[in-house]
Amino acid sequence: CCGKGIHGGARGSPGGGESGEGKAQGPKGGGSAVKVRHILCEKHGRAMEAMEKLKAGVRFSEVASQYSEDKARQGGDLGWMTRGSMVGPFQEAAFALPVSSMDKPVYTDPPVKTKFGYHIIMVEGRK
Repeated sequence: CCGKGIHGGARGSPGGGESGEGKAQGPKGGGSAVKVRHILCEKHGRAMEAMEKLKAGVRFSEVASQYSEDKARQGGDLGWMTRGSMVGPFQEAAFALPVSSMDKPVYTDPPVKTKFGYHIIMVEGRK
């Protein structure tokens, strides 16, 4: 929708738990699912290396194949993720990103830190 955060500022809610948030169904708040790709690196230095590659114009999927340390499908594709199914910081970043393409990716810079490591996230779709 408008993306101006008019529909309830759940962002700064205390406790930011990782439990399923039942109130995020429907079109409010810019959709309830995003099609996400990410590059996950345990070490900050490695995430920054991956970031350099992206900035040099290497395709996101290629960088993900080389650098990402999780078991996401080829190219870092996590597919459609619903609100409430991702860890807090990852989810906030994913829903804050604009939809972009592999040709002109808009990704999290700096990487988002979670208990899994450092994520460089891009969003390919939203519904």
